[in-house]
Order: sequence, then C-alpha cells, then structure tokens
Amino acid sequence: MKKVKILGSGCASCNQLVEAVKAVIAAEGINASVEKVEDIQQIMAYNVISTPALVVDEQVLCKGRVPSHDEIKELLTAKPQGCCGSHGSKSNGGSGCCC
Repeated sequence: MKKVKILGSGCASCNQLVEAVKAVIAAEGINASVEKVEDIQQIMAYNVISTPALVVDEQVLCKGRVPSHDEIKELLTAKPQGCCGSHGSKSNGGSGCCC
C-alpha cells in the first residue's frame, strides 16, 4: 500500500489537492492511504516551503501547485526511483515530476 501525504496549511489549494488525490485513487483503484499534514514543523521536516505538496512513500514528488489528474495518476503509479529519477528521461519529454 502506498502512503500518500498532502502537506499544507488547509488553504483552498491544499484541500483541492487532497480531493484530487482521493479521486485518482478511487478512479484508478490504487491501494493507498491518504494523510493530510497541517503541522508546520512536520511540513518543514520535508524541506517544503511552498504548499501544497504531494508526498508518496516519504518522497516529495510535487510542491507548490495542484497537478492534473493524469500527473497525479503517474506519480502514484510510478515505481519508486527518487524524485525526478528516471521519469525525467521519458521519450515524450514529460518530466513526471513537478518539484
């Protein structure tokens, strides 16, 4: 099971990311838990200054914006390789990582 965390203070964008992630998980049948982290000290432990941020299995994969449905799907289903690991070399030019 993937462990997904949404880091943010509770602003509209942070709430939007929570709902978007939950929608992707439901639509794609992804086995994942979602936790919203609002504590500033916990957020800072991830070196995140700009929220919302998407953390999957303790790796910050996106910060400072709400990715699209397709981006969230890709981030949740990609094999763990570290942030901007090999997804940056896709032939379609897409980075798959938005941090």
